[in-house]
Amino acid sequence: MSEEQCTHDCNTCGSDCGDRQETDFSVAPHPMSQVKRVIGVVSGKGGVGKSLVTSEMAVTMRRRGAEVGILDADITGPSIPKAFGLTEKAIGSENGIYPVRTKTGIDVMSMNLLLENETDPVVWRGPVIAGAVKQFWSDVIWDHKEYLFVDMPPGTGDVPLTVFQSLPIDGIIIVTSPQELVSMIVEKALVMAQMMNVPVLGIVENMSYFKCPNCDDIYHIFGDSKIDEIAAANHIPVLAKVPIDPEIAKKVDAGNIEDYDGTWFDQAADVIEAL
Repeated sequence: MSEEQCTHDCNTCGSDCGDRQETDFSVAPHPMSQVKRVIGVVSGKGGVGKSLVTSEMAVTMRRRGAEVGILDADITGPSIPKAFGLTEKAIGSENGIYPVRTKTGIDVMSMNLLLENETDPVVWRGPVIAGAVKQFWSDVIWDHKEYLFVDMPPGTGDVPLTVFQSLPIDGIIIVTSPQELVSMIVEKALVMAQMMNVPVLGIVENMSYFKCPNCDDIYHIFGDSKIDEIAAANHIPVLAKVPIDPEIAKKVDAGNIEDYDGTWFDQAADVIEAL
């Protein structure tokens, strides 16, 4: 680009010239935080159970003896506190903000832990929401954590972009469901991860099937799964196929996700431990 045409703003320019300078958007963690691995949980669309997968991954790693935290980056639709039955509010001091601890010892930071009423809406524009997510990393005292799971809102907008650019993401788990349009949605998430140079650890298919409790027959309520073909085409593993289980919904609604005995996420946990 010629000198006359240059705006000197490389972040909005697609030209590849010798004067190009990339901006470092990374944000330093709180000085009292020591987080070894940061794992993002993403989805291309809403309603596929991303928060459930985040919760269960944290529970699984905690059961294996790891120190675990959850950063709920879904600022306008936080559901993590409900799944864990958290009603205590996060508090702060001159040192920073302290996350709320679940009954099994998982530290959680979520917007609903800061609101006076959990039903109060967060009516903010994108840049303000993105700023809050960065503060959940920079201002929250995570202490020593072997794994911090980041529950992101669906899509490829401000918040996922902010997380990918600002936090040291070691890998992401893509959550999907068996519907026909899934292949396109998964591709969008994969392409974004590639653009941001973020490793994809694998795919979790939620609501994959229903197993009759009386006869053990398998029913594919949302159609036949395409997840194996999608994963093979993109050279990534399928980490779990989670069934439709009324017991899961019951535990989440009661705030007792830590009491659910499912072992669907053991393979995903093995992959994360091997990082």
